[in-house]
Order: sequence, then C-alpha cells, then structure tokens
Amino acid sequence: MTKTSTKYHDIDGVILLDKPLDLSSNAALQKVKRLFKARKAGHSGSLDPLATGLLPLCLGEATKFSQFLLEADKVYLVTAELGIKTATGDAEGEIIQRREFTPFSEKHLLTILEKFIGTIDQLPSMYSAIKHQGQPLYKLARQGIVVERKIRQVQIFTLDLLSHNETQLVLQVRCSKGTYIRTLIDDIGEALGCGAYVKSLRRTVVGPYREEQMVTLSELEKITEENAFELLQKYLLPLDSALSDWQELRLSEAAAYYLRRGQPVIVPYAPTSGWVRLRLTNGNFLGLGEILDDGRVAPKRLVMQIAK
Repeated sequence: MTKTSTKYHDIDGVILLDKPLDLSSNAALQKVKRLFKARKAGHSGSLDPLATGLLPLCLGEATKFSQFLLEADKVYLVTAELGIKTATGDAEGEIIQRREFTPFSEKHLLTILEKFIGTIDQLPSMYSAIKHQGQPLYKLARQGIVVERKIRQVQIFTLDLLSHNETQLVLQVRCSKGTYIRTLIDDIGEALGCGAYVKSLRRTVVGPYREEQMVTLSELEKITEENAFELLQKYLLPLDSALSDWQELRLSEAAAYYLRRGQPVIVPYAPTSGWVRLRLTNGNFLGLGEILDDGRVAPKRLVMQIAK
C-alpha cells in the first residue's frame, strides 16, 4: 500500500545558500529542503565542509536545470598557508611536510601566479570526490589506497593577489568547471618552492549568481520559527534564473501544445542553432528547446508546470 504524505509540497525555484563552515553540501540541502517543505531538491555542485559560500540549491522543477550550474564558471576567495603541506591539501589534513623559506616579494609572487593563468593541467587529489570504480577517491584515500588519476585541463581566467604577508596569500580565483582549488594551491606552493595548503575557502560566484544574493541558514530558520513561511518566497529565485544569459524564444499557446507532446515546431524569427530558453507570449517559462537543422524548435527539457 502506498502511503501518501501531505507534509511536503511542490515548490519550484532556486535558493542561493551561504553554506556555513563544517557542514556538508548534502546536509545543507536537507536542512533547506525541510525548511521549505519541498518535495524534491538537489544541489548543483558541492562545496567541501571546509568551504563556505555560494551553494545554489534547486527545488522542484529547477533540478532539471542544475547541470548547467555544474558547467558554469565560478569565483573563489582562498587563503593559502605557505611553508606547510598537508595530506588533503587543506586545513583538515595531517601535516606531512614543513619547509623553511624566505618571505617572498610581491613581484615574485605575481610572477609565479601569472604562470597559472590560462589553460593548466591538474592532477586531481586523492581526497577529491571523483569516483574510481564507483567509490569516491576520498573514501579510498582514507583507507590508505592510492589509485592512478587522469590529468585534467582546466581554465584559470583570473588569479588575483588580494593581499599577502610572510606566511599567507589571499587570492581571488575565477575558473572553469572542474577546477580543484586545493590542487591549484598545492601546485602554486610547489612553484614557490615552499609548499602550501588551503587554510580557508569561500565561493562567491556560480554562473550568473553572486554573493550578495545569498541567504544564510540562520535567516531561513528564523523565518520558519516565526511561521512566516510566505517570507521564504522572497529568497526563491525563478527556476530558470540559472539560464538568464541564454537566448530566449517566445511561443504561442498552439506551438507550446505540440512541444509538450514532444513534437518540434516552427517558430518565426527563431535563432538558427543551439539551445534556447522557451517562454509563452505571456512570459511563463516552458523549458529548454534546441534548434534543429531544418530550423524547427525541438523540446529538450520542459517543466511539468507552467512557471513564471
């Protein structure tokens, strides 16, 4: 017998959570899901418990578009501690090496950092979430198992030195998907000849989303404690907000009718190629479509409900 539940609701949208320290991304997701009483939720790219900052959480139909945030560029603020290497590349790992060094001039630091701008190779850490035969590497690493990893190419668009002292660097990194900041800092430490690890890490940008849009768990919890659930809605961004820079195409109700049934349609003045964001003429969001070779628009990922 199937048990029905009225506790959770169909809520569609994106929450930009300021993930706190020492909380996993999944734990943060489950907390927000309960606060919103959302039936369905997912995150779009995890942050380590050590990291804080921007964690987009997708509720309901927004989960259909979370993959596009995984592929988005990101910005991090990172504090690197010089002269020390840890097993994990961050502050949680065991110290495996200490090196004496003479403090670096800003000119020397900038010269080294410049070498890491552009397309670079990275060897993922054994403490990353990449899976090997179904197991995350960090689980294998904790068992003392080391496996061969493939070198990846990533893009470092900007690498700004915000401040430094004798033992620390504060950097702002704008990078492509798949960039491992711990690996980047470890590599910079090796290039400097002293070693380094990530002392603190904060994500401030994911795709179109910015730090100033974030809400904290404590803010959300306070609202729910006061039973002011309608106030939660002001933190709920449109489910297609992750696609704000995509080409948009407006459709008639007739064209939408056929699209919802899986049939490509002809739309006047449509782009000639690529994926497009689809809306009705009244502005309601339909989902994503793709321009076929013959110019018709094919449905690719449509929402179950019409959403503004």
